[in-house]
Amino acid sequence: MRYLYVTGGHQRFRVFKTEREWNLYDQALILRVDTETQSAETQVAYESPAEVCASDGLPSILFKAGTLSSQELCVCTSTEVLVFELPNFRRIGYASLPCFNDLHHVYRARDGHLLVANTGLDMVVEFTLDGRILRQWNVLGGDPWERFSRETDYRRVASTKPHLSHPNFVFQIGDDYWVTRGHQGDAICLTQPQKRVQLTSVTPHDGFIHRGRIYFTTVDGTIVIVNQDTLEIEEIVDLKAIDNQSGALLGWCRGLYVLDDSRMWVGFTRVRKTRFNEKVNWVKHVFHDWEKPTHIALYDIRAQRCLKDINLEPYGLNVLFGILPAQIS
Repeated sequence: MRYLYVTGGHQRFRVFKTEREWNLYDQALILRVDTETQSAETQVAYESPAEVCASDGLPSILFKAGTLSSQELCVCTSTEVLVFELPNFRRIGYASLPCFNDLHHVYRARDGHLLVANTGLDMVVEFTLDGRILRQWNVLGGDPWERFSRETDYRRVASTKPHLSHPNFVFQIGDDYWVTRGHQGDAICLTQPQKRVQLTSVTPHDGFIHRGRIYFTTVDGTIVIVNQDTLEIEEIVDLKAIDNQSGALLGWCRGLYVLDDSRMWVGFTRVRKTRFNEKVNWVKHVFHDWEKPTHIALYDIRAQRCLKDINLEPYGLNVLFGILPAQIS
């Protein structure tokens, strides 16, 4: 796989180094990365319209994680879902609902419905592109609206933190929908609530299914591999142990594309200090001499080697959420 799409955003100029994370980014980006030349070019640079942004006047605008299906790419900002035709990136679909706040991932199900990890409201929402809400799940169980108001336009609310669960990533096994929960360190089945996989004590992301296994990243730099049938953990791979020659902090690990049973591309975002530091406590316990830039790296977990490392900051990408295979005509 020579070409990859990477989703994320560009960081605005910062006067203070402890600004809130929901004010950090001024442009959503999709890059196409040439993994052979180790270069990248911008496919989409996007700014959300004011009417779907927080009313404080300084919203974070970035692309979170998305889904590739056929010749379409679905991706979300914090308050919107956009659908692009590939490879020309013509926008062919759009949805923004008042309940959207701090979306982290949009998944296109096999029946064409869309599901978002609606992180700000600790819920998952299933809907159609014409705006019909089909189902809503409180990822902690119970009424999705127990803590929130149906009358509020949450797109205009800068932040609902602290979150109680922080759902991150939606995936599908058979007919069942699953989601990772950051604060609980697990993945739960939305359609069969008795099913659950405890992954880690550190925030998990992703949920990439490949050849009967589910691959998760954790923000501190591990890959957790789960058997799809038994839901048992088969392997935990510590990327820090593989890639420790430089003594650098690898970064906030999130974004994954598995090539085969050995090789996978993994994304890392440079760790930056914000006023909400509860999710970066793990950094205090990691020895490092310096922080690596936002990048993607190709690992061979069987050979215990990092094969490639591509810095994406020269191309304007300062935060990374997703890695997808590029469809080339």
